[in-house]
Amino acid sequence: MLPCHTSWHGPCLVWRQPSWEEGPCLKLWQPSIVISRERALKILSKSLYRDLRQNGYEPKQIVAVASELISLVTSDIKEDAQLV
Repeated sequence: MLPCHTSWHGPCLVWRQPSWEEGPCLKLWQPSIVISRERALKILSKSLYRDLRQNGYEPKQIVAVASELISLVTSDIKEDAQLV
């Protein structure tokens, strides 16, 4: 079942298996949305890297930032797994 959690489309706030003919909620599951998010993440990463370098951070310090982000995400994943 695919959840559709959107505040702008109330009827989709229920858990159900949508058909491909359904309305606006399916747009969230289209491959083009996933590709757009992946592209946005690449742009965000490059922008963050450039900003850090322009503000005097050394490559080792940027790796430390990336490691901290990975640590935070890992903690979130572990917490989510414990809830299930």
